[in-house]
Amino acid sequence: MASLTKNLILAFLCVLFGFVCFSNAQLSSNYYGASCPNLKTIVGDAMKEAVNREARLGASVLRLFFHDCFVNGCDASILLDDTSSFTGEKNANPSMNSLRGFEVIDTIKTQVEAACPNVVSCADILALASQKGVALLGGPSWTVQLGRRDARTASRSTANAQIPMPTSSLSTLISHVLRQSHTIGQARCASFRNRVNNDTNIDSGFAATLRATCPASGGDGNLAPLDIQTPSQFDNKYYQNLEARRGLLQSDQELFNGGSQDSLVKSYSSDGEAFKRDYASAMVKLGNISPLTGNNGEIRRNCRAIN
Repeated sequence: MASLTKNLILAFLCVLFGFVCFSNAQLSSNYYGASCPNLKTIVGDAMKEAVNREARLGASVLRLFFHDCFVNGCDASILLDDTSSFTGEKNANPSMNSLRGFEVIDTIKTQVEAACPNVVSCADILALASQKGVALLGGPSWTVQLGRRDARTASRSTANAQIPMPTSSLSTLISHVLRQSHTIGQARCASFRNRVNNDTNIDSGFAATLRATCPASGGDGNLAPLDIQTPSQFDNKYYQNLEARRGLLQSDQELFNGGSQDSLVKSYSSDGEAFKRDYASAMVKLGNISPLTGNNGEIRRNCRAIN
């Protein structure tokens, strides 16, 4: 299983679109040790407050991190509002009406700026907040490398091209994205309506239950958990759901549908600790995708706008 995991999980992230994805010498876990020594405490406390208020926010912030890193690297471009000079990524097709948690990052940034003005990037705040959110929901911890700088632009067209849709095929998923974060969070009816009303590779009872929430028409914004067993707990129940044909999204069930990933799903379904270890390793790799460092980019004062 170790070889399979290495090839099918870490490689998903490290080979994405030819991005740089290796240990970046300019990133360091102690990058702000002198300039902002309380950074991790500030981020951790704010995330704990947010997740205690609404557990879903842990998954929402994590999703922001994924959508950020898959579009030109982990540079906080996902946080930028549209301007007269560029159309941002917030309303790209895979993200429209579904990305949330921006206000959590705003709150953390305000607190960090009060303690350490003009020092910590929004990209690093998002990376730290994502790790803390996963840990608060019972998931693994990992060492977050820091020292990223923030992008000065964003691209909706690039986001449309590089972020998979909920209906993506297995080949698209292997080329684009790691689905394991779907052990937490929720999805809108609009993203799983076709699956619960038309797909055949779905448990009939599961589909019938979901049709009450997501009818053939209407209710686009109605929510259902990505993991029906433990929706607010980071664990391996997601894989058990796939084996039972209870994947909420079509793209989830593609991972267990008679294809090349079936054996990986079975492995993680029976070994939750292996899943968590491999997930933590993959997240470190994800955070290394094309960071802006040195004099590239900037340190935004407001995560929603360039300076």
